[in-house]
Amino acid sequence: MKILYLNLDRGIPVEGDKGASVHVREFVTAAAALGHEVTLACTTRGAGNPPPPARILQFGAPPADMSIGNEIERRERVRLDHDGLVADRICSTLARLGIEPDLVYERHALFHLAGVSIAARLGVPRILEVNAPLVEEQRRFRGLYLVDEALEAEEASYRGADAIIAVSRQVAAQVAGVIGRTDRIHVVPNGVDLARFANVDAIGAVIRARLGLAGRRIAGFIGSFKTWHGVPFLIEAIAAAAAWHPDLHLLAVGDGPEREAVAALVAKLGLADRVTLPGRIPHGEIPGWLGAMDFTVAPYLPQPDFYFSPLKIFESLAAGRAVVAPEIGEIDGIVAHGETGLLYPASDGIALQAALSRLLADQAACQTMGWRGRQRLAGRDWRDVVRLCLALAPVRLPA
Repeated sequence: MKILYLNLDRGIPVEGDKGASVHVREFVTAAAALGHEVTLACTTRGAGNPPPPARILQFGAPPADMSIGNEIERRERVRLDHDGLVADRICSTLARLGIEPDLVYERHALFHLAGVSIAARLGVPRILEVNAPLVEEQRRFRGLYLVDEALEAEEASYRGADAIIAVSRQVAAQVAGVIGRTDRIHVVPNGVDLARFANVDAIGAVIRARLGLAGRRIAGFIGSFKTWHGVPFLIEAIAAAAAWHPDLHLLAVGDGPEREAVAALVAKLGLADRVTLPGRIPHGEIPGWLGAMDFTVAPYLPQPDFYFSPLKIFESLAAGRAVVAPEIGEIDGIVAHGETGLLYPASDGIALQAALSRLLADQAACQTMGWRGRQRLAGRDWRDVVRLCLALAPVRLPA
């Protein structure tokens, strides 16, 4: 099959480190491994990771109109202007290159309707992948000026899809609330490249030795240092648990807006010899860093309608690491309490400390949970996910 994959969100660089960037690359890589020919149309490529095996076409956004006084509105007008032009540019480029897609697969982007137009012009089905309620997310975390335009585009994008992939039940419910139907909506959680995260212990031992952490029991965090990821909350729990577990060390991999504040908190609590903050690590190296950890923690803070399908939890389990995480959203369907990790009530610091202590006190149980976690991911390889998603495309007979 010839697939046109649309990733027109300027905040998701194809070669970046964030979870959304990883998702795009993993999906495209799996589709190519299954024998599909993928053309990836994007707005930004970024840097730091190898591109996926696809023909990549980049369509940059127009410059902002600086006569508009509100900075948020300027950014949003750029998105609208880009969407108005990019469908023509993509279709023209495809025609010039002789590319005739059989399917449009689009990652939902705020304000964007290009996929609806492109699929109609090409006369092919369109699958829309929705990873978050973007309008609400933008309102809550970054501010939204053109609310009516965003809601209009969201509804039109949803209605213009032949099938909608929602990564969680919460996202599916949001989509259904907008379009008033459920028959085209399918919940398909994220996946993981099981081969890439196999046999990570040897590389992990090298990283441990390089960091001077041989012999320590290492709790790990991998992700963005953003408010809802709860890294300061984890640091405080580590400080409390360290009093009872002298060999405990936290290895917190990643970067983000809270990293400086986290470093300051580590210093304030006297944890300089208990916490390592290596910063950004390219995603291709993450398996080895997971191999350096005994178990991982995903300390998400509570928030309404937690809608994520967390890639880092899938990757931790694929690496054979038990996971400690709050019992919110989809997480209790990914981590089986007492079997593949430990769950605790969100924001309950005492419960998080108890979970840490339980895994630190019983290394054999910790390892068994990690082994079970990897075994239970059978059927969650990215290739399985891609097969399932592509099978949802309706067959269109020639006119």
